[in-house]
Amino acid sequence: MATARKDRSLPNGTVLGCDVLVVGGGPAAAWAALSAAEAGARVVLADKGYFGTSGATAPSNTGTWYVPPGEARATAVDARWKKTAGLADRRWMMRCVDTCYENLSRLVEWGYPFPSDDGGNLYVANLRGPDYMRFMRERVSKAAVRILDHHPILELIGDGASISGAAGMARANGHDFRIEAKAVVLATGGCAFFERILGGTGLTGDGHLFALEAGGALSGMEFSGKYTLAPYGSSVNKGLPFRWASFYRADGTPLVGPDGAQLTKGIGGAERAIAAALMEGPVYARLDLANAPLRDALRRGQPNCFAPYDRMGLDPFEDRFRIELKYEGTIRGTGGIRIASAECAAGVAGLFVAGDAASRENVTGAISGGGAINASWAMASGWWAGHGAASFAARRPGIDAGWLIPLGRTGLRGASSARPVDIAAAASRVHAEIAPLGKSYIRDAATLRQSRNAVDAVWQELHDHLEATGRERLRARELVAVTAASRATLAAAALRTESRGVHRRADFPGEVPGMARRIIVSGVQSVSAQLEAEAIDAGVAS
Repeated sequence: MATARKDRSLPNGTVLGCDVLVVGGGPAAAWAALSAAEAGARVVLADKGYFGTSGATAPSNTGTWYVPPGEARATAVDARWKKTAGLADRRWMMRCVDTCYENLSRLVEWGYPFPSDDGGNLYVANLRGPDYMRFMRERVSKAAVRILDHHPILELIGDGASISGAAGMARANGHDFRIEAKAVVLATGGCAFFERILGGTGLTGDGHLFALEAGGALSGMEFSGKYTLAPYGSSVNKGLPFRWASFYRADGTPLVGPDGAQLTKGIGGAERAIAAALMEGPVYARLDLANAPLRDALRRGQPNCFAPYDRMGLDPFEDRFRIELKYEGTIRGTGGIRIASAECAAGVAGLFVAGDAASRENVTGAISGGGAINASWAMASGWWAGHGAASFAARRPGIDAGWLIPLGRTGLRGASSARPVDIAAAASRVHAEIAPLGKSYIRDAATLRQSRNAVDAVWQELHDHLEATGRERLRARELVAVTAASRATLAAAALRTESRGVHRRADFPGEVPGMARRIIVSGVQSVSAQLEAEAIDAGVAS
């Protein structure tokens, strides 16, 4: 079988041609590349990191939505749908379960090393992130996909009618390159909004920006208020061990809930009370509800969860330790690029989207998909998008380079009065309006208005003055992308005058039945948010 080329650094001015360009390096990108290649397309995968190690999945373990065929599948979908606050679609959920099962079966066939139980049966409901992504890189390479590591895409290019590829630079030396493609799949991951979380460093909403600049739209951005408990000062946002935690105030007194009982099990119902306490002062935890066998199992099954405690020289099962809620944005939240077709088209000719870059409302509704649903969505949407892109490319005639135009602007060109911009300071200003508990865990009209004004001011500064060159263009465009995603998030949150799922309003505490509709955000310089005209047609599981 042919093997892909791996380019350390493309020569300056390189122009590559292909049928399908996949932008990203996580599981959705891998599945999209494999799917497009299987359909006969010539595929290039461009990752701003090292494909197989970048993104949120690579350093983690993740479950999957693994349900074998039969009556149990419809039951599982229906049970999950009831938790989605009315914004998921059973038909899409069933498609996701179906395709996830098929792709997990492909992994078995390909020889992925799933563990076996005592009876010799493969346990395929869980994937070990490092092994999984290393395996997927090998499969993509064997499929003759050309892999460009450390070659970030900076903007899309088009011919006035369709997306026709992208332009980027080599991280090693800042060399420019262009990829002319008949179709593009954005699998760039979600947006962490500069929050320091595991695997989130490069997740800056690049695809969100590219889609908006191309004329696409975002959806579900208000459902970005997902937080996860973590040791204070740590980037390890893995909340599972806190199922067996008890919680305390700084003076050692137990933290109690509205019923007067001590708060335990920080995942689920206790989270809101813990968030309220954290907004008042420091909170501490101890994993003392786990018995000895469970303690051993947690350490073996989630070893990276315990690295922060080991560095601090404490035993989390016996010693109290300070905690915080880490903001996870659209990585564990829901919002992303609006999907316009069953093949995950993005509503712009030649543009497709997969994984965390896409809005997951069809399968998660207004809540978080956690690890399992999100991982399954990456498998499924990547497969659909790859086939959709390959099909579009097969129907499209050749690309006329003379008609190609770059679609990026802010941070790259067009500044009315270019001057140095402190990128780090601007990033901190945006993060300060998005990540704090008092601004995104609980929202209200006044704080949303203040945050919108502050982020709009950052955007205007970038639009008017930021025009980066060389390797600085990557940092500049990441800042522009996060700022654009932040404006979309705040616009959607202001319009949703209710509390639904992980969107919580202090001034509108209940659900409004008439607002069981998606909020669509479009525009780059001028941002527009509007409710979809029709309520969600959830369909039936069949």
